[in-house]
Amino acid sequence: MTVPPAPANDDRALVDAVLARAPGAFERLVREYQGLCWHIIQRMVRQPDDTRELCQEAFLRVHQCLHQYRYESQLKSWIGQVAYSVAKRHLERKRIPILEVADDEDALSPLDQVSDGFDLEAACADAEVAAALHAQIEALPPLQRTLLTLYHLDEVPIVEIARITGLAEGTIKSHLFRTRALLRERLQSSMGVTA
Repeated sequence: MTVPPAPANDDRALVDAVLARAPGAFERLVREYQGLCWHIIQRMVRQPDDTRELCQEAFLRVHQCLHQYRYESQLKSWIGQVAYSVAKRHLERKRIPILEVADDEDALSPLDQVSDGFDLEAACADAEVAAALHAQIEALPPLQRTLLTLYHLDEVPIVEIARITGLAEGTIKSHLFRTRALLRERLQSSMGVTA
C-alpha cells in the first residue's frame, strides 16, 4: 500500500495551521500520519500496549518540536523519523538489540545493490511458503524487520527510509541484501523452498 507523497504546499499549510493553533489542525495531522507512526513503531517494538504508548509519545514530540520542522523533506518523512527515534530509544532503554550483527559485517558491501534475485512476492505466492516467510520476518531483529517491510511491503523508497532512520542508503541496501539472503537460507532449510 503506497501513499502518494503530499505536495509540499499541503505540508506547509498543515504545519502552519498546527503552529497557529487552528482548531482541529493537530487532530488532522494525527489522523493523516497515525498509520505511518503506528507501522514504524509496531514493526520495531512488536508489543501492542507499548506501541500505543509510544505512538502517543511520538505525536507529543511532534507537537512539541513541530516548530523545528524546516520543510527540507516531506512531513511524512519527518514524522516517520520521530516515530523511529522514539521506538529505537525504547528498545535501547529495554536493552533489546535492534540489529543482528553479522560475523562478516565488513565483508559484503562492495556491491551497493538492493537486488539479489530473491523475489518476496514470488515466495509469498504459495500460502504455506507465505506463512513460513511471515514467521521468519517476525523473527528478525527490529531494524531488519522494519527496513524489509518498509521497502518491500509498504514500497517506501530507500531515500525516504534513509530520511526516516538516519541510516545511509548504502547501509540500508546492505541490510536489505543480507536480510533477504538470511530469509532465503531459512526458508530453504526449513521448507526446501528455493527462491
